[in-house]
Formats: sequence, structure tokens, C-alpha cells
Amino acid sequence: MAAAEGKARVVVVGGGIAGSLLAKTMEPHADVVLLDPKDYLEIPWAELRSMVEPSFAERSLIYHKDYLTSATIVTSSAVNITEQAVLTADGQSLAYDYLVIATGHALTSPGSRNERIKEFQRDHGKIESSESVLIIGGGPTGVELAGEIAVDYPQKKVTLVHRGSRLLEFIGNKASKKCLDWLTSKKVDVLFQQSVDLGSLSDTEKLYKTSAGETVTADCHFVCIGKPLSSSWLHDTILKESLDSKGRLMVEKDLRIKGYNNIFAIGDITDIPEIKQGYLAQKHALLVAKNLCVLIKGLPNSKLETYSTGYPLALVSLGRKEGLAQLPFITLSGFVPGMIKSRDLFVSKTRKQMGLNA
Repeated sequence: MAAAEGKARVVVVGGGIAGSLLAKTMEPHADVVLLDPKDYLEIPWAELRSMVEPSFAERSLIYHKDYLTSATIVTSSAVNITEQAVLTADGQSLAYDYLVIATGHALTSPGSRNERIKEFQRDHGKIESSESVLIIGGGPTGVELAGEIAVDYPQKKVTLVHRGSRLLEFIGNKASKKCLDWLTSKKVDVLFQQSVDLGSLSDTEKLYKTSAGETVTADCHFVCIGKPLSSSWLHDTILKESLDSKGRLMVEKDLRIKGYNNIFAIGDITDIPEIKQGYLAQKHALLVAKNLCVLIKGLPNSKLETYSTGYPLALVSLGRKEGLAQLPFITLSGFVPGMIKSRDLFVSKTRKQMGLNA
């Protein structure tokens, strides 16, 4: 089962921000196989800037082959897992000594980097040609998109419809209020406790009816609500008993899947009780890389590191220069959080982490 050159084989399923970092980190220590339906890594926190500035995506969409120097890259999806191998949609069987599941949320992006850039260009064209924009969803994606448009196109009318009673419900009330105040100062209309029937949406319709009976006029719309987890495929695998009622993989503190000594899970697909954020998924990846090295060296389980959750930190960009930060003892808004995140959106830092030029 071990790889040809005598190294342990680690198969990573999912090439998002967690799986890609794990694959990169393990390259010197194992025969690594990265299985991903895309031919690129997308830095997720740069997505919304790329919608108003498509050229930004040239740095935030990275071919897997550009940061992986010795790993095997398989561009396909996993359809089954046995005790020995991962089976792929295109009929391959990828044997593993160690397996890491990092499939995160369901994929909606195209498999080709070039097609993804074209998507950003189309979204940019929609925004450019519209006098008014409707954003559905008041989580971090909806808020950050509203901020990007409001700052880059202050003449456009932006309306945000949110089914909750406050924005960014994963963080505290004070931070939510600061965010609302900022959006309001940029003349963004925010409608709370309302929704829009997603089934009725079309690119030609200019009038949108909310659940409260209000009518919103907009030349285009963007849906910014949470995507489902990419775990339905696991129901027919050996890991089917390891899923909780929400479709998340149940993990031990060392991030091994409960009941398995050689299978780990990282990122959003885990049942770790914390906000699902990219920097935490990266923490999972680095911890599992250390634990894989422990197991590959044959060291005792007592040497395995364990993961502990911390205070829920949040950093939300509000356009190009301002931001919102929820820290352990203080909530900040304005230019200081903006300096931390909003200018470059951590793209240079992430590229360096993957061994690339900033």
C-alpha cells in the first residue's frame, strides 16, 4: 500500500484553502496525492474583490501545479472510500496509507482557472452595467460584496436583504451594529427579517418581491447565502457512520475521524464547534501535517497534537481601506482593521505560505 519510493502515501481529498496547504506542507515527508475537481486553488477571502476588480483574481487563483512540486495532482472528484483506496469519478483508484478529507462546502465554481476568471469578468460586467444591485444574504459574503460595490461604485444603489434580525450573526451585537452603521453611511439599504424567493430569480427581472411584501428594484442580483457542505457523497462510503446529523465528520481532538487511526478531516467539513473560517481551516491543516509526520515516523499516539478552539475572532473587510474586527476584548471598525485585511486581503501572505512570490 505504501508508495513506490518507500514513502507513506497521503491522499488529500479537496484542494481548497485547507487541503492545498496540507498537501504543500506534506510534500517533503510523504508521497502526496491531491484530488480536486478544480485545477486551481482559490483564495476564498479574495473572491469579492475579484468581482469588482477581475485582475485581482490573477493572484488569488493559483494552479495546483504552481505550488505543488512533487505531489501527484488528480483533477477529479471522490465518489467512494474503502479501507484501502479513494475511488474517483473518472474511474481511478487512489491507494492510501493516510487519508485527509478536506472537501469543505459544495463546489459551485468551474473546474478550470480560466473559466473562473471569466466568471469574475462576467460578474464585473453585470455590476458595471447596472445602476442598482440587490444582494441577498447578510453574512460575511453579502456584507463584503456590498462594501466592495459601495466603495468602488458610490453612485450605484445597493440593497441588501437579510432574513436575520442583524448582520453577521456569527459575531457579537456590537460588531453587527458597527457594520450596519458603516453600510448605512455608504447609502446601502438593508432590509432585515425578509427573504427573496430564490426560485423566482432571473437575470431579466428588475422587480424583486420580498417575503414582507416589499418591492426592490434592481438591475442585477447576487445570492450570498451559505453553501451546503460537500459531504453527501460520504453517505455511501466507509465513513457514513462518522457523519453527524448536519453532515459533518465527527473528529477527535487530534483531528482523526472518530473510529479511524489513519483518516483525518480538516476545515469546514468537521464537527468542531467553531465559526467556519479560512484561517482556522489552515490551522487544522498545519496541525494534521504535524500529526501525520508523527504517525509516519512510528511515534506513539501520545505525541499527537490536539486542537483546541479559541475566542471567536472575526475580520471583515469593508471596501478597500476600511474593515471590522472582533477581537477578544474590543471591537474595532475603520482604517485599522482595514490596514490588516482590506488592502491586500491576505493574498500576498497566503501566496508566500504556498511557496510563491507575493
